[in-house]
Amino acid sequence: MSRPVTLFTGQWADLSLDDLARKSREFGFDGLELACWGDHFEVTKAMADEKYGKRKRELFEQYDLQCHAISAHLVGQAVCDRIDERHQAILPDSVWGDGDPEGVNQRAAEEMKNTARAAQRFGVEVVNGFTGSGIWHMLYSFPPVAESMIEKGYEDFAAAWNPILDVFAECGVKFALEVHPTEIAFDIYSAKRALDAVGHREEFGFNFDPSHLFWQGIDPVEFIREFPDRIYHVHVKDAIVTLDGRTGILASHLNFGDARRGWDFRSPGRGGVNFEEIIRALNDIGYAGPLSVEWEDARMDREHGAREACEFVKKLDFAPSGIAFDAAFGDR
Repeated sequence: MSRPVTLFTGQWADLSLDDLARKSREFGFDGLELACWGDHFEVTKAMADEKYGKRKRELFEQYDLQCHAISAHLVGQAVCDRIDERHQAILPDSVWGDGDPEGVNQRAAEEMKNTARAAQRFGVEVVNGFTGSGIWHMLYSFPPVAESMIEKGYEDFAAAWNPILDVFAECGVKFALEVHPTEIAFDIYSAKRALDAVGHREEFGFNFDPSHLFWQGIDPVEFIREFPDRIYHVHVKDAIVTLDGRTGILASHLNFGDARRGWDFRSPGRGGVNFEEIIRALNDIGYAGPLSVEWEDARMDREHGAREACEFVKKLDFAPSGIAFDAAFGDR
């Protein structure tokens, strides 16, 4: 097994795709996971111009790169979120519109349907992204939160996403939710509840990213073992917990990169995630898709980090054994 090692372009959207493709090849990556922002993959252009995807593929061929997934985190976030001024910064003008919350939710849902159609045209079978959540703000349960309020949150999620997932099914494309704080699924139990809410339909699965589980105190390997048939894509991202008696796991309203935080993201191999056990678990479930580096480390030069991360993942990955190691000693 030789899984392709790709680079998620979301943190590089300030660069043109041509520039990033050239750099990624120099870094050693096998391909790119295209973010649906910047000029990397524009859904409206892909839908308006049938040759748009062909030109992207030609660019990939020029640099001998693969593409197995596109990612629509920003628009997906606005499908279920309670919309406020923060969302304007992450949404295209066509989705933000006049900023009316209900209108933003509806336009985001339509954009996600078109994202499935654009992915089909482009020839990828997975769209990664976020769902947003109407109940994330109720996490702490104070003022007291009735169970009926949480249940309604999952019902609202299903009502918003089932029509989107219908289009994904029509297109033969899967949606992979990155299980992540602020989403309808942020840990194992909430992920199970999200699956239940949409009736375990095949179009809905997960983009496994261990970093978001690790800092919450969840073993990422347990997530893989809980959802072996729903891991549709994998991000390689690391995190570190630095609690010292002054810092807190809720990060104290301190932004990423602030040394006072109780946790932060790190370049792969420089945090606390046990990637060795993750590779073994992925082998156990037969995952053969990309290992996509989502590079986030606010205190490291990103080009140094990306090159190092690519080398780290390629050295880390290995195929499962086809035989028992002691097969020579008897019938196995």
